[in-house]
Amino acid sequence: MSFYEDKILPHVIHCACSLSPIMSLREKVVPLAYGNVLEIGIGSAVNMSLYDPDKVNMVWGLEPSDAMRQKAAKNIANSPVPVEWLSLPGEKIPLEDNSVDSVVITYALCTIPDWQTALKQIHRVLKDDGKIFFCEHGQAPDESVQKWQNNLNGVWSKLAGGCNLNRPAVENIQNNGFSIDWSDSNYMKGAPKFAAYISYGVATKVATNSA
Repeated sequence: MSFYEDKILPHVIHCACSLSPIMSLREKVVPLAYGNVLEIGIGSAVNMSLYDPDKVNMVWGLEPSDAMRQKAAKNIANSPVPVEWLSLPGEKIPLEDNSVDSVVITYALCTIPDWQTALKQIHRVLKDDGKIFFCEHGQAPDESVQKWQNNLNGVWSKLAGGCNLNRPAVENIQNNGFSIDWSDSNYMKGAPKFAAYISYGVATKVATNSA
């Protein structure tokens, strides 16, 4: 791991992901989580204050980065619900089949290298009719913005820890074993459009032959 990835990137990600407009969008989905929760890419644990302790028993925090787990220490210490670290990537969730009540994914699917395998893993560990509560940035609907996203994606990914600008978040979830209960998408104000198209909502696990 380079000095940038170990010392600088975690601070950059934490600051970017805890900006007020970002937190306002997180607030639309994280408080809906319930039961035994799996959070994919928990990062610096900025979601912890948003969990409802009356609805959530505990959170498994999946985060492969040692540097991000260290950055999360303060938020974990102040968490209103118990947290158990899982130090593997999203493609290798170390939990039993049908063991999770709900999953939270906020600004993580854009970064997981093999996001299809990760969604299959999420499908595997979720209980029947379990739900995903998601908030993701991704591919914009406007062709002019898409061109910027595609052109910038390589450089952006290197600087932003593997983050991709051009993944269609809702479509990817819907096409990999989940039905969309509801979702909303729009450009976040105050940010460049190529990085500002946000989708959030709720999806439910459905039976698939491939999961």
